[in-house]
Amino acid sequence: MMLDEVLKANEEFVKDFEPKKMSHMPQKKLAIVTCMDTRLTGFLEPAIGIERGDAKVIKNAGNAAVDRDVIRSVAAAIHALGVEEVMVIGHYDCGMANVDPEKLEANMKARGMDEKVLSEVNLKDWIGAIDGEEENVMVVVEKIKESPFIPEDVPIHGLIIDLYDGKLKVLVEG
Repeated sequence: MMLDEVLKANEEFVKDFEPKKMSHMPQKKLAIVTCMDTRLTGFLEPAIGIERGDAKVIKNAGNAAVDRDVIRSVAAAIHALGVEEVMVIGHYDCGMANVDPEKLEANMKARGMDEKVLSEVNLKDWIGAIDGEEENVMVVVEKIKESPFIPEDVPIHGLIIDLYDGKLKVLVEG
């Protein structure tokens, strides 16, 4: 069971860990909206030069769901936690660009999902499927900028990273 592995790893981790009092304020005054893709874990932070305590990182599938929670998190980071810049960072080869709504629906039904619930949503929209990675980053930047909760003087940048060579490309300079 994965829980057992996690607890064992944590046991080993705390043996050598040196506790350090840190602020909840992001030291680089940065918030990042990015994808939950597992390939970004332990990769994105060193690729952009941030470490523990440097930035607020908000993740979701495809970094596409600019919903109440994403806006709330970005706004809280700005208004309550001192963030002065926001970066939307997408990546190439995103799983949300290849979502098959029919397959998704079949998988959900196979796991006992209520068909009535499924019939009431557009699964492609609900899951956060995107049409293209670069286009998605630019759309997310605009949605964040358009929110009345985000001050106009806060730069919202849009970038995309290549998961294979680690290279960043600026799509929107806020």
